[in-house]
Amino acid sequence: MPTNWITGAERLGDGSIGGVMDKPDAPARVVWHTTESGDGDASFKSVADYLIKIGAEPHFLYDPTTDRIGQFGPLNESARALKNDGTTRTNRVGKACIQIEVLARAGKPFTGYWKPGPNFRKLMAAIRSWGVPDKFVMALATEYGDASKRDRAKWLTVGGHYGHCNVPGNDHWDPGAISPAAIFKAAPVGSKPTTPSKPKPSIPPFPGAAYFRTGAKNAYVTQLGKRLIKKGYGRFYQVGAGPTWTAVDRAAVRAFQLAQGWSGSDADGYPGPETWKRLFS
Repeated sequence: MPTNWITGAERLGDGSIGGVMDKPDAPARVVWHTTESGDGDASFKSVADYLIKIGAEPHFLYDPTTDRIGQFGPLNESARALKNDGTTRTNRVGKACIQIEVLARAGKPFTGYWKPGPNFRKLMAAIRSWGVPDKFVMALATEYGDASKRDRAKWLTVGGHYGHCNVPGNDHWDPGAISPAAIFKAAPVGSKPTTPSKPKPSIPPFPGAAYFRTGAKNAYVTQLGKRLIKKGYGRFYQVGAGPTWTAVDRAAVRAFQLAQGWSGSDADGYPGPETWKRLFS
């Protein structure tokens, strides 16, 4: 059965980024992008926030130097990282159109310095679960301005791996001259991710107190509300968790803080790093 969510991947945003595929009879494919940014945890957070803000979420955000992976939405729905090709909604071509943003620059191919690990193998296993073959359908661009081949007929009919540079209607040259052989070698068919004997729960990083103040409206408020409901504080939410921070959210947070045995300023209804950590642990 095809994988829709990778176990252990950090959930980014509210999980709703696209919709049903326009051409589900076409074979599944993967599109590789680069964020044209640095790597590391600070870049991971800022890029994730930016992609959510502009509504250009892929399915995955991957850091090639730390093996950190986050997922914005399920693989059985479309992403939002491609431009349309005229009337063809390129994000919605195929049984699946799995899109991966790698924290890297096209001018410095990440396969030359990356450190793929268990999360990369999980990513490749999810890709293969959709029947995507281990092949790049077209040649990748090697430099800025490279007129990489964008074959519309192949895009519409052939399953496999593509670069952003290969998608008709798009003008980017990422992911650069990465090595297809290195991609597949890092996750051989049949390989299984190694897991520690006592895996630690995945706790999303605390985004900062500024996201939870009067008038704030963002995906983190929704994420917090959903977690509070799951933890048993749904009585505060008559219409479910929403993106706008209100007195309802503060009351639910305060009830949770009081249940931890906290008082005074420690139970003021505003989430901090420790409140966040306990909610998501």
